[in-house]
Amino acid sequence: MNLTINTSFDVLVGRDFQQLVALENGRLLHSEVLGAFADLKKVAHKQGFDLAIASSHRDYDRQLLIWQEKVAGTRQVLDENEKVLNVATLGNEELLKKILYWSALPGTSRHHWGTDIDVFDANSFQGDAKLQLTVAECCAGGPLADFHCWLDGLLASKRNCGFFRPYATDSGGVAQEPWHLSYAPVADRLAEKFTFAVFERLLAEKKWPLYDVIELHAEDIFQRYVKLNDCSQ
Repeated sequence: MNLTINTSFDVLVGRDFQQLVALENGRLLHSEVLGAFADLKKVAHKQGFDLAIASSHRDYDRQLLIWQEKVAGTRQVLDENEKVLNVATLGNEELLKKILYWSALPGTSRHHWGTDIDVFDANSFQGDAKLQLTVAECCAGGPLADFHCWLDGLLASKRNCGFFRPYATDSGGVAQEPWHLSYAPVADRLAEKFTFAVFERLLAEKKWPLYDVIELHAEDIFQRYVKLNDCSQ
C-alpha cells in the first residue's frame, strides 16, 4: 500500500491537522482511515452491533489539559484495578507512574494521529446506561462482553480491516485497553518515525507537568510507555 503520509514533528505530536477529516458526528480521523472504518462498521452491523467511536483524534493541547488536571487532582487518577486514587497522598514519581498507566504524555498519544479510536457498541447503552471505557465493561458479565468477544475474533482474522489493538495486554507499563483500535497501515508508519529524538524535542519544551521527574527517567519512560506497543507486528 503506497500511502502519502505526513510524518513531520507537528503531525507526530498532535499539532498538525491537515490530514484529518471530520465524520458526521464531528469525530476526526486521518483521511486514510475513513474507508477502513466504514468497512469495520459494516462488518459489525452484519453481526448486530452498532460500532461507535467514543474517542478519536485528540490534539496536543487536549492531552496537556488532561495531564494538568490529573496532576492537580481535579480529574480522576485510577490505579491498576480502576479504583480512584487520592493523588494528594502520592509522591511525584508514584503519581507520574499512575497517570502514565492510563494516559499518554502530551505529544506522545497515538490519538494525536487520527489513526486510533476507542470503540464500543452503541446498542449496549440504551436509556440511562453510560459508557465508562473500563475493562470491567468488556469482560464476562459486562455490557460490552459480547461485542468484545466478537471483536477478539475479528481482529485475529484477515477480516480485521487493517485494525489491531496496540494495548491488548498490560506489557509492563500501559494499561490494557481492549476498546482502543489502531489502523496499522498508517499508524505503524507514524510510530516508526516517533523516535527518542522526537521525545527529547518535546521534553526540551519543558511544558509537561512533572517535567523534572520525567527528565530524570526519560529513556526508561520512552521505552516503557511510548514505544512499548508502537506497531502491529
